[in-house]
Amino acid sequence: MKSIPQRARRILVTGGDGFLGRGLVTALARRPDTHVVALDVRDVPHQRRLQGVHYQVQDVRDARLAQTLDEHGIDTVVHLASIVTPGKQSSRAFEYDVDVNGTRNVLDACQARGVSHVVVSSSGAAYGYHADNAPWISESHPLRGNEVFAYSDHKRLVEEMLAERRAQHPQLAQTVLRIGTILGERVDNQITALFEKSRLLAIRGSDSPFVFIWDEDVTGAILHALGGAVPGCYNLAGDGALNIHEIAARLGKPTLNLPASLLRTVLWAGSRLGLSRYGPEQLDFLRYRPVLSNQALKAWGYAPRKTSAQAFEAFVAARQAQGRPVSRV
Repeated sequence: MKSIPQRARRILVTGGDGFLGRGLVTALARRPDTHVVALDVRDVPHQRRLQGVHYQVQDVRDARLAQTLDEHGIDTVVHLASIVTPGKQSSRAFEYDVDVNGTRNVLDACQARGVSHVVVSSSGAAYGYHADNAPWISESHPLRGNEVFAYSDHKRLVEEMLAERRAQHPQLAQTVLRIGTILGERVDNQITALFEKSRLLAIRGSDSPFVFIWDEDVTGAILHALGGAVPGCYNLAGDGALNIHEIAARLGKPTLNLPASLLRTVLWAGSRLGLSRYGPEQLDFLRYRPVLSNQALKAWGYAPRKTSAQAFEAFVAARQAQGRPVSRV
């Protein structure tokens, strides 16, 4: 029997000092009746610490995590810790250990200490980058994260683990958010780097659509889950999508239109010569992006405030205000 969580009051956030974690912890800190533990592998500088928040330096793989949950009487865990953009010295084994084994340890600790609800940040990448992806992917579509992409593969493995736990341990309610491409005022990653180029890369025969979600909408959806919303798996994306040509037009930039065969050769050569960390497998990441439908999200009771187009425009405006514009318009 599925457990329906009550409004969360004693919350631990893994990855509490990460990009999403900071925004969520800030929002939770404003609640006078909520005890918040921000857990991160890094020690948070005192000047960034918020009054009323307990900051815990701990790895999500630490066997003592259950003790931490017990010490704070945690009823809800928001699991955000993940390797999204690996460093140059990272390895596939390390990323697997943090993403997959770390999640397993979090779930084990929750079950051992009777936590009632876990909210997990998954990704649209769990659906995979495939030529036969549906034009709009719903939660009923299979999770086919590509093995060749560590992040996509690990998100799929984590979701398989979560599904198994839901069946075996229904007393631990789960809310799983499959998040689209996040944009915000301070977002810098391999996706936003694409938009900074003088010409945007377009692959012939593929529109490469993006579904965007504003970072504050990610926080809003998590807060909705913590307010007692029905647990389940939900795509998290703004309305609509923008393809690479529409994005280029909004930025006032031309596109560099290349055939897939040429780009595959260039990526192969760059990888072999050590000129690029990305190989020919990156081609599918560029041309077969999963396009997430948010209909179930809205039925759940959360409607993102910004559409994909509005999130992109807000990102461009923020960069302009910071003196590092991506647009030529």
